[in-house]
Amino acid sequence: MNPKVQHLLDDWQATQPDLYTIAAAVRTLILQNFDDVSEEVKYGGILFAAPVPFGGVFVYKQHVTVEFGAGAQMDDPYGLLEGKGKGRRHLKLHTLADIQNKHLTDYLSLAVSAAQKT
Repeated sequence: MNPKVQHLLDDWQATQPDLYTIAAAVRTLILQNFDDVSEEVKYGGILFAAPVPFGGVFVYKQHVTVEFGAGAQMDDPYGLLEGKGKGRRHLKLHTLADIQNKHLTDYLSLAVSAAQKT
């Protein structure tokens, strides 16, 4: 594991243990479901590429955000994506159950596909 990623995870665990649990579960989901995923710390979160950059996970004060770099080009089959910018969209996760409830695995697949097309 990249030492910078480990340091950020350790920081989240020490300062926001409840949100760390969500962020760590998101990271595990990404690493288990996509081949050749790389990760790096940038902008205060962990960015993922498979092999092109497709998104990241960020811990805020009261939620975890999963950002999708090409989110504006993604289908939104569940109507859950947030954001109005030219490119990015995101999902806010407040609980571990939100990973399932907000269909994160489906959105991650859509994000990888959209990123590969850009």
